[in-house]
Amino acid sequence: MAPPPDIRLPAAPPTASGLAPRLAGLAPIWTPQARLLVLGSFPSVASLQAQQYYAHPRNQFWPILYRVWGLPALPSWPYPERVAQALAHGVAIWDVYATCIRPGSLDSAIREAQLNDLAGLVRRSPDLRLIVHNGGESARHRRITEALGVPVMSLPSTSPANASWSFERKQAAWREALERAGVMQPLTAPPAN
Repeated sequence: MAPPPDIRLPAAPPTASGLAPRLAGLAPIWTPQARLLVLGSFPSVASLQAQQYYAHPRNQFWPILYRVWGLPALPSWPYPERVAQALAHGVAIWDVYATCIRPGSLDSAIREAQLNDLAGLVRRSPDLRLIVHNGGESARHRRITEALGVPVMSLPSTSPANASWSFERKQAAWREALERAGVMQPLTAPPAN
């Protein structure tokens, strides 16, 4: 039961470093048949609250995919259907960080981050053709992903914080990566809409 409106709940206790509490990321969206692995940095506040990748309404990840794939209004589809469409195309989604301390959603605020087991996921993905870093914070770990034996690209962030690239310019860069990975056509039929 929710507390009465005039009672304030205490904030989560700070960590030893005096910052916000440690946050845990999301599980990967993945199948062993993945041909492209998209690595963000860490889910935004909106994504953590929704337990969905790229949940912020102004994040351009899902709109870019639906435009490149020629799908009608993919961002308005229920999240499970968007995920099914990504998997059908051979796209896996994860983040470089498993946990971190970060007040807010800015990558520049990330502290005490712990990496996900990227090598383990790649070992379980025999069809993987390309790893892409979604934005600069993720790309800071490119030396790690380049050591995994799969080609790597850095792409412009789809975050609303990346206003220096137009939607069209981002879309062109992402299209090139999707084509390079061979994930333009789904391996299975798209979900009924």
